[in-house]
Amino acid sequence: MSSKLANGITVPESKEWQSADLSLNYVADYKPFIMVDGPGVRCSIYLSGCKFLCPGCYNVVAQNFHYGTEYTQELEDQIVADLSHSYVQGLTLLGGEPFLNTAVALKVTRRIRAEFGHTKDIWSWTGYTWDELMAETADKKALLQEIDVLVDGRFVQALMNLKLRFKGSSNQRIIDVPASLVKKDVVLWTDEYEN
Repeated sequence: MSSKLANGITVPESKEWQSADLSLNYVADYKPFIMVDGPGVRCSIYLSGCKFLCPGCYNVVAQNFHYGTEYTQELEDQIVADLSHSYVQGLTLLGGEPFLNTAVALKVTRRIRAEFGHTKDIWSWTGYTWDELMAETADKKALLQEIDVLVDGRFVQALMNLKLRFKGSSNQRIIDVPASLVKKDVVLWTDEYEN
């Protein structure tokens, strides 16, 4: 059974939260051609529903699994069309919680891999930590296989730092997913443009 920490953050037991039980396949928002949800110009899809309920969450409305509109083939086709522009670097999955919406997240990420291979990168934010995802369900692990960069960990308001790049609190990590899967340990992402 999930528990609540002193800081108000909900922590699930391993495999407690099942996407199949929780997700209504809703999208809170879709934002094409933005430059804040990862490097370069990106298309971002905000999936509805999250159970972490982090105090100070920047997107409280998207915690509701009923918020937004149902994911459609038309939206997916629009995302692929938007990503086809040469100046768009990739797709970002946010929420809500993408790993509690794996049916939608896997559908769109697999389509992107089929259409673009690895010429477009895929980023995701999650309240799960890397270690928690390693002990999670097959659908969550399958989604992780499609992602290039993962920002992991719950937002902790006491650790908030507005100077951090691509994360809200200092406990969160920016993880190079393919390298971490090979090493079987966390490898932090490094920005080639900052080295």
